[in-house]
Amino acid sequence: MAKKAKDPSQKGLLRAHSPHDNFRAPFDDDWRGSDSDSDSDLDATDFLDESAASESKSAFLAALGPRRQWSILRPLAGRSRCCIILLSTIVGIWILLAAGGAVIYKKYQDEPVYGQSPPWYPTPRGGIASTWAASYEKAAKMVSRMTLAEKVNVTTGTGWQMGYAVGTNAPAIHVGFPQLQLQDGPLGIRFADNITAFPAGITVGATWNRQLMYARGKAHAIEAHQKGINVLLGPCVGPLGRMPAGGRNWEGFGADPYLQGIAGAETVKGIQSEGVMATIKHFVANEQEHFRQPWEWGLPHAISANIDDRVLHELYAWPFGDAVKAGVASVMCSYNQVNNSYACGNSKLLNGILKDELGFQGFVMSDWLAQRSGVGTALAGLDMTMPGDGLKWANGDSLWGPQLTRAVLNGSVPLERLNDMVTRIVASWYQLGQDDEKKFPREPPNFSSWTNDRFGVASYGSPSPQEKIEVNKFIDVQANHSIIAREVAAEGTVLLKNENVLPLSREGLPEAKLMARRDNIYRAIGKRHEGKFKVGIFGEDAGPGEGPNKCKDRGCNQGTLGSGWGSGAVEFPYLVAPIAALRDQFDGSKVDLHEYLSNKPPVGGAERAILEDLELCIVFVNADSGEGFTKWDDVSGDRPNLDIQKGGDALVQRVASQCGSGTGDVIVVIHAVGPVLVEKWIELPNVKAVLFAHLPGQESGNALADILFGDVNPSGHLPFTIGKSLEDYGKGAKVLYTPNGVVPQQDFSEGLFIDYRFFDQFGKTPRFEFGFGLSYTTFEYSNLQVVPQKTKSELPARRPNPAAQPPTYSSDIPHASEALFPADFRPLKKYVYPYLNSTDDIVPGQYPYPDGYDTVQPLSGAGGEEGGNPDLWEVYVSVTVEVANNGAYDGAVVPQLYLSLPLARQWIARPVRALRGFHKVYVRKGETQTVTFDLTRRDLSYWDVERQNWVMLVDDEFKFAVGESSRDLRVFGTW
Repeated sequence: MAKKAKDPSQKGLLRAHSPHDNFRAPFDDDWRGSDSDSDSDLDATDFLDESAASESKSAFLAALGPRRQWSILRPLAGRSRCCIILLSTIVGIWILLAAGGAVIYKKYQDEPVYGQSPPWYPTPRGGIASTWAASYEKAAKMVSRMTLAEKVNVTTGTGWQMGYAVGTNAPAIHVGFPQLQLQDGPLGIRFADNITAFPAGITVGATWNRQLMYARGKAHAIEAHQKGINVLLGPCVGPLGRMPAGGRNWEGFGADPYLQGIAGAETVKGIQSEGVMATIKHFVANEQEHFRQPWEWGLPHAISANIDDRVLHELYAWPFGDAVKAGVASVMCSYNQVNNSYACGNSKLLNGILKDELGFQGFVMSDWLAQRSGVGTALAGLDMTMPGDGLKWANGDSLWGPQLTRAVLNGSVPLERLNDMVTRIVASWYQLGQDDEKKFPREPPNFSSWTNDRFGVASYGSPSPQEKIEVNKFIDVQANHSIIAREVAAEGTVLLKNENVLPLSREGLPEAKLMARRDNIYRAIGKRHEGKFKVGIFGEDAGPGEGPNKCKDRGCNQGTLGSGWGSGAVEFPYLVAPIAALRDQFDGSKVDLHEYLSNKPPVGGAERAILEDLELCIVFVNADSGEGFTKWDDVSGDRPNLDIQKGGDALVQRVASQCGSGTGDVIVVIHAVGPVLVEKWIELPNVKAVLFAHLPGQESGNALADILFGDVNPSGHLPFTIGKSLEDYGKGAKVLYTPNGVVPQQDFSEGLFIDYRFFDQFGKTPRFEFGFGLSYTTFEYSNLQVVPQKTKSELPARRPNPAAQPPTYSSDIPHASEALFPADFRPLKKYVYPYLNSTDDIVPGQYPYPDGYDTVQPLSGAGGEEGGNPDLWEVYVSVTVEVANNGAYDGAVVPQLYLSLPLARQWIARPVRALRGFHKVYVRKGETQTVTFDLTRRDLSYWDVERQNWVMLVDDEFKFAVGESSRDLRVFGTW
């Protein structure tokens, strides 16, 4: 049996496949003091995470420990029998709900060996990139003057609701480093007033417009800056969209790594152009909400996403590489496990791939409570823990804070690692110019995330007495950003079907169309329509409902759908419902507008007669989802299926059968978080047009009207595939709704074949393919030219020597006095401080590090600079194509380039084709534009797991195809 460590902070360190939190165990001393398993049972990466792992070794009450069991039963003493029975029943139900994992555990007695990712230590120090050299030089000077407590302050959050923002670290006052304010989210400023509710990421992806991606990021950052925020918790490129029903797919940009990478990088550039730090998230493979973190679903462990090395590089980590190349300041690690090691404590992911191979120079922060150990995560490459609380919300019991102070003093966390953590954070602050006090005054935000009142307390979550101050100043930062929001919403609307009905006239239909249509109706039913053009608007999604902010964090589906729910949502300043815009746009003197803002319109009497007399019916339907902490109806974060919600299919069918007695034109508008099935009505003869408007944000109705009436020619394209059934996406596309073990295992066995790649590989016919989108005009492609820029070679150039050297500091452990609470200090309850009450129990010594910690890791040949080996980003071939607008309208077109790898080496799996280029260009009718695609070595390579590098196949031809979707390919070429 392994010996217990002498120092209290080391309890549990040697427990095999159990909590490797060197600072704090999750329950009480009875639990922490149990014997550990033998040293020989330790896995090479067993120190990386999960402070609650051993809870799965027993049922729920056993995990509580004898004192906790007694605390549950003790209140029953002296009560009546009926009372005891009632309370016992309630307690029993609670135990069953909270301890669902115990039932699962009986079926699966053995949990997987913890930590199946190879170890990668120590953490590469930041400061090797030329683009960051000046910032690291400044940071080194500041960090060298910090005390131990100040360093710990910078790395540790102060606790949930302990500041104005959703996340705050603490300042290093004596050297002039301020408290940083971190705020959600990817589509606006969460919990803030007077801000813009931009369209969601999935809508941005559907624009395929690089300039709009950048502009939205820039406008977002302007608002964050003016609200007093230092770090924006966005954009989101994970989940990638492996599962079309995944709850948070809508926060990202689409189900393709190239599209996600470009959109993420452009958003990062836009945000950071305003001096605000961007955070790319969630690293990595957090593809579903079910079982994403311990206990949220009644299990003691989060799900493990099991991915092979090549798939990780070519799909899930790919867009993070683009963000790093763009200079992103922060990366947020995810809740889930990857290969049975928690992402925020996985040394291979954080140290090996992110910091060495990709050359990431900023800091890694945890998702909120995604940190599952103390020393383990520090050694594995985590730099900042958020919100500061450790294993439970809002208890002030941090895995870092005073425990990190203790770990540095006793030697279990090397001082060099702490110095690098702090330096990365401070260098990021300098890199974005936040040391300029004229641009970033040393003041708290002008809003509070926790109250709408003007006056409140600074640390809302602390029960300690505090003076009330002005916490909400109600500063309006919206400026003219509604223009960008409207442009994104309009350009992100995809025209899926149009049989000569769109665009509409504000008089209903153009005169020629109207007369021809009425003649057709007369021939069909013998009835002549006269007078005003009759239009019906149907569906709850067309209307305002009870307002966009009815449910907390937008956690319900009512009224028109503007965003999904969760931490990625915001408080809408307003939401233009489609009906409001349509009322405004239709000419009331020529159009008789009827409104049925319900999914169950009237079917009898006078209303039926009106319905049968309608000439045009516009039906609105939707599908919602969000983060796993909220459930609405049968949607527990992830959608249970791909169906349109709230009876939307039946609504379309009913309206189609009755509109104009079955002869009226029907337009269907879909607002949705991702793909939905349309098979029940898409081929109905009078369903003439379908628009997929995604999640359009506050300008929803206005943007839709722009498209319907032709003020904007539709140019959106699908950022995912719409299949004919969920089964068409393959086995790997299905959410794991029921745990398959005490540690749910999700094998990414489909490999590279997700979304359109799966459809192509296995000959599936989609309803609407990835990249699909119609226009009111038509485009012709011609004259594809392939222009080599560099000579092919299998491997990239040799990894360059560092362009700069990381800072160095004294290795002397600080004096213990630096760790003590200052005299007469009055701490707030639950607030996380770096200080200790006493250092008497600090025992410096040779504490065990993970196996492999002292093994010198070979530096990746794919690394060497920010974004990786510079040669990977060199352009090796260019492809040009001419696009002519030969239709009746001016419009924007999105030529898309797809690459097919050479067929040599047949044993290497490869998709039939993969997106490797796109541009949106505006082409006037009758004109032609030349579009150029530049392909980098990275674009042309696959990840070789044996050579651990990007390899280009040079002994056969690359094939290029350019067109308007992944299946509508017009011109071809080879290299």
